[in-house]
Amino acid sequence: MPYTIALVEDDDLLRANYLKALERDGYLVDSYSCRPEASTAFAKKLPDLAILDVMLEDEMEGGFTLCTELRQLSPTIPIIFLTARDSDLDRVSGLRLGAWDYLSKNTTTLDFLPVRISALFKIVESLAKNSTPTVDHTLNVGPLKIYREQKRVFWEDELIDLTLTEFWLLFALTEHPGHVKSHDQLMEAANVVVTNNAITAHIRRIRDKFREVDSEFNGIRTEYGMGYRWLSS
Repeated sequence: MPYTIALVEDDDLLRANYLKALERDGYLVDSYSCRPEASTAFAKKLPDLAILDVMLEDEMEGGFTLCTELRQLSPTIPIIFLTARDSDLDRVSGLRLGAWDYLSKNTTTLDFLPVRISALFKIVESLAKNSTPTVDHTLNVGPLKIYREQKRVFWEDELIDLTLTEFWLLFALTEHPGHVKSHDQLMEAANVVVTNNAITAHIRRIRDKFREVDSEFNGIRTEYGMGYRWLSS
């Protein structure tokens, strides 16, 4: 059965072009021109993947709001920002909200977009294939407990709500506490191809989520010029 993609873009011409490119690759596409329209649809049924513009009609950050709403409905649905807003601050904001990728309209071609989407769906399929619900590998590092198959993380018995990308980054860091993981190693562990800045944004978001339950959390150390390490507890 073909995957369903939600496309939220307020520019009629761009929306039509993206829709044709995705349908040409065999995807089912539901397109929306504004956040309220998309929000109503998502509340009834979630797509398999969502592509969001940041600026939607008169809402300067409508896509960010929509991303937050989607993450509340599902912690795992792949979300891509495709926008003209391509500053580092915007990229960090989008990734911190739980997006899997942040693409610029200025550099993303109609040929590249379906390829990137296909890569993300392969990640989803790989994770589903390797999942073993009846036997769960548990990783314990001090007050940290990770259930690999359930994709659940607890810190001092408090649940930490991570996206899939954040989960695999954390797992890579904690599997061998004290070892430095480079940006490339973390990117490979999370099955994503992103910039160093994107990895930095994900790590910052992971820290923030831990500090929401423990204001003294300092388990992840930045090793400048090398990467990151999980401090042994």
